[in-house]
Amino acid sequence: MSLNLKLDGAYIPSFNSSYQHLSYKFKKDFDIIGSAHNLKQIRVKEKQKVKIIFLSSLFKENKNYLGINRFNNLSKLTKRKLIALGGVSTENLKKLKIVNCFGFSGIRYFIKKKGPISRAF
Repeated sequence: MSLNLKLDGAYIPSFNSSYQHLSYKFKKDFDIIGSAHNLKQIRVKEKQKVKIIFLSSLFKENKNYLGINRFNNLSKLTKRKLIALGGVSTENLKKLKIVNCFGFSGIRYFIKKKGPISRAF
């Protein structure tokens, strides 16, 4: 659909492990981004040729909770750029300095700040 609409990229969610999109020819600046919650999903995203991976959940304690240590350990196992996701707020923003990530995204943070959806460092 992204190709038909002449978009600049596509998003592949963590649960999608299909490689069907690799059979298409993309324009030069077409970016594929995706999300992951664990090493297995990161490896799938790498095989899917995802450029940037949203890795969650960094701070939000849900079923996909990683915390800072596990997030950093996973970040060492890939060369892809990682975006920290999950529970980022103005209260824990300073903790991102010890997280090995390219940027962050968070609803709680941006609802109060009224800015872009994601931010890179």
